[in-house]
Amino acid sequence: MPETLTAAERLDRLTISSFHRRAALLLSYVFFFELGDLNSFAYAAPALRLHWQLSLQTIATITSASFVGMFVGATTAGTLSDHIGRRRALTLTTLWYSVMSLLNASAWDVPSLFIARLLTGVGLSGMTVVAMTYIGEMFPSRVRGKFQARILMFGLIGIPATAYVARIAVPATDWGWRLIFVWGALAIFFPLFARRLEESPRWLEHRGRHDEAEEILGRIERESAHVANDDRRVASRIPNAESRRQSIGIKGLIRSGAGPRALLLIAVWFCQTLGFYGFNAWVPTLLAEQGIPIARTLSQSFAISIGVIPGAFVASVIADRWERKYLIALVAVLVGTFGMIYGLSFNTWIIVTFGFLVAMGQQVFAPMLYAYTAECFPTTARNTGAGLSYGIGRLGNAVGPLIVASLYATYGYRSVFAYILVCWVLVALLVLAFGPRMNARTLA
Repeated sequence: MPETLTAAERLDRLTISSFHRRAALLLSYVFFFELGDLNSFAYAAPALRLHWQLSLQTIATITSASFVGMFVGATTAGTLSDHIGRRRALTLTTLWYSVMSLLNASAWDVPSLFIARLLTGVGLSGMTVVAMTYIGEMFPSRVRGKFQARILMFGLIGIPATAYVARIAVPATDWGWRLIFVWGALAIFFPLFARRLEESPRWLEHRGRHDEAEEILGRIERESAHVANDDRRVASRIPNAESRRQSIGIKGLIRSGAGPRALLLIAVWFCQTLGFYGFNAWVPTLLAEQGIPIARTLSQSFAISIGVIPGAFVASVIADRWERKYLIALVAVLVGTFGMIYGLSFNTWIIVTFGFLVAMGQQVFAPMLYAYTAECFPTTARNTGAGLSYGIGRLGNAVGPLIVASLYATYGYRSVFAYILVCWVLVALLVLAFGPRMNARTLA
């Protein structure tokens, strides 16, 4: 008799093969430009402030537009992916943010740039939510955290690459800031390669499309040396009638009993977003406000941004070694502390050193939270739950830039970094107090 396993069990038993490496490469490509585009306005803002004579409040308002768009994108793309599939949703969201980034480059005034940033945010967060779910469903449970971190490690090179493009383009000409957004649009070619990815067999199985799931599982298993040399025959165990009738989307999330986890992760993403973008989106502008020339500000920002790459590498080493919830809490506290030290000094070496440590710590943190978020929800509502958590967190930062601008105007430069520290400490407390243990579990 053939050994009967579900799609999840068959995927979890695989060794890493050319399929996984190919998927990691393609996901790294879309993350490279997604993460670069996500930070593009932070590098364009000092030049726009100079050439368009913008106030800090206007910069804050445009920054907020991105996060309103991220809320819309994450919540809609998550639900869309639970309905149309992971691969198709990934292609659509990547194409969307790339086209909208080109719209940023052609903006002619504040309202047009506001709309362009809002629409870009829709695609950026939509792509992230779908991609984190895809990684969670397609890679074996024992290496989910490692591959999430490795993919982000290569994708994160997009941040210093974008900072370097800004360092060259912005001082060269008054319209150099437009080139930053053109650079961020280069993921527009992803649909040409999307067929090299497979649809999630877990999603197909839960949609009742068992023949398609079996065909894809067969192709993936043939690329795995472990299964190719295994004499045992394997057949899919078709879910029973009750599981086939399970709801998807919001209804599926509520019926699965994962509502409390969604509330926890909404709060975690809300606080993380305030802390993360409170630092990343404002560092170049706040340094310029202290009288540091734009060229020097962008040079320091570039040096700081390099920290994201070793950060993701560290995450790939530790993410699956210890329980993720404890690692998430520890790294959150370290990031907040490094950020506070950064804010207490105007010495160039201290700024660069602790800015580097903040950037590094944030990217030790991010892959683990991405993996943890996807793990906390069942397949029928995984993208919906992850999308709500990620999206409402991004909506929270629609007010974050306004808080930063108000704190800076009222209490000064250092108050911004005290606020960032509080946000990160709240993340740690929430995960420690209410977060479930999830390492190496086969996803439902």
